[in-house]
Amino acid sequence: MGEIILVMENIEKSFEGVKAISDGRLALRRGEVHALMGENGAGKSTLMNILSGALRADNGTIRIEDRPVKISSPIEARALGIGKVHQELQLAPELTVGENIFLGREPRNRFGFLDYRKMYEESDRLIQSFGLPLKPKTKVKSLRVGERQFIEIVKVTSLDCRIVILDEPTSALSKAEAKKLFDVIARMKEREVSVIYITHRMEEVFEITDRITVMRDGRYIDTVNTAETNRESLIRMMVGRSVSAGARNKQDAGARTAATHGVPAADAEPARARDAEELLRVEDLSLAFPAFYKKTSLKNISFSLRKGEILGLAGLMGAGRTELFEALFGLHPKVRTGRVFIMGEEARIDCPEDAIGNRVAFMTEDRKQQGLVLSRGIGENMTLPILRRLMKFYFVDRRLERPLWERQMRDIRVKAPSPLTLASNLSGGNQQKVVFARWLLTEPDILLLDEPTRGIDVGAREEIYGIISSLAAGGKGILVVSSELPELLNICDRILTICEGRLTGDFAREEANQEALLSAATLHV
Repeated sequence: MGEIILVMENIEKSFEGVKAISDGRLALRRGEVHALMGENGAGKSTLMNILSGALRADNGTIRIEDRPVKISSPIEARALGIGKVHQELQLAPELTVGENIFLGREPRNRFGFLDYRKMYEESDRLIQSFGLPLKPKTKVKSLRVGERQFIEIVKVTSLDCRIVILDEPTSALSKAEAKKLFDVIARMKEREVSVIYITHRMEEVFEITDRITVMRDGRYIDTVNTAETNRESLIRMMVGRSVSAGARNKQDAGARTAATHGVPAADAEPARARDAEELLRVEDLSLAFPAFYKKTSLKNISFSLRKGEILGLAGLMGAGRTELFEALFGLHPKVRTGRVFIMGEEARIDCPEDAIGNRVAFMTEDRKQQGLVLSRGIGENMTLPILRRLMKFYFVDRRLERPLWERQMRDIRVKAPSPLTLASNLSGGNQQKVVFARWLLTEPDILLLDEPTRGIDVGAREEIYGIISSLAAGGKGILVVSSELPELLNICDRILTICEGRLTGDFAREEANQEALLSAATLHV
């Protein structure tokens, strides 16, 4: 391998007082493919966003070819020969392949006009150098996701980048397209371009990388030669925490908030028997998205949820967790097949209104974009799904609405001066409580919770755990998606794993541990 050309040391980055990275490190050699691995939330993307100029580090040093550098923007990163291919592609679909490759730096003739002939000839030369079956004059919107991925790579390499960051590059590729990508990476190595490869797919790491750096909880763990390690060792480094440390005590947490929801504190942690009444049954649920959708298709998902059960869903980014919740909440009916039974009777759920009518609630992953109307007050956010119940003569009756606001704020312990306080002025934890309060007003039997504790502090997390526990104690069925395996181990009775749209594991609480879950969540069928 070549000499070290990039060193990142002691990198630190915080967001609103929460440390995303406390000790980020990376040493990259010339012409190597270097995997950057870790669980969701380990700090990989944040570290690479710092390197590519999208974020500024709070502390630490970056050296390129032993020269200290400051990277304050993507333009500065490109000037230093650093390019990034994002997981969410940054292309203009209405423009052609060639126009996208040269977007922002189009060649011009002596009169100052765009020189399309030169642009398309140069684009064709670059495309042919990688052996790709693309035509420079084809509009991007007509291409498959995999073909668009190659345009991004050609675009980055056309900038004469010495360091290329690939963030989950095969997440939307077929096996044939992934093989073509690996051929492209091999050609980049021949040109002594260094590649930082972010992925969760173990088989790819062992097929194409030279070395591996592992991060965990925002800290550097170790760098190993790929040929000298194995899957089990990597999983141990990625997990690294004592499973017993995550053993839950939901009785205390549930007791604190059980009375809030009309459940006696003594019953906050009931013995939820495995033979409890079945609340939800899903049979052969599938989603078949067109190739150009940025969604993961689902294949023959079947499972059941019982009264009082907290069922976790573990999987890596893009595994299909959110798509499963969306399907259960009535989204994507035209591409959905399969059957859903609620309390033993088949339910037709073709829109969110159908789901609410069947007493299903869905807390989305992104509370700011999808969960709340930030420009409106706490109270208005809470009663949005039940406005019809509060209307008289086509107007909302504030005399009915106001007591509900005050009761929910008191019961869920939302910390704010009044129900009129704008949702945008709340902390992340209080925003999440408002979303909980809203859906509890619909009186659901089944709650779909997508990353319910993302971006909130430890104290707020404990309160959310208490709410979840008390709801289960009251007989609600709860499905929880979380990227943090210790969280699932802490609060769930049973955990399913999903990979590439297929269920790959079903673990009872007593048999689940982080290594087993991570292994199943990376089991590509």
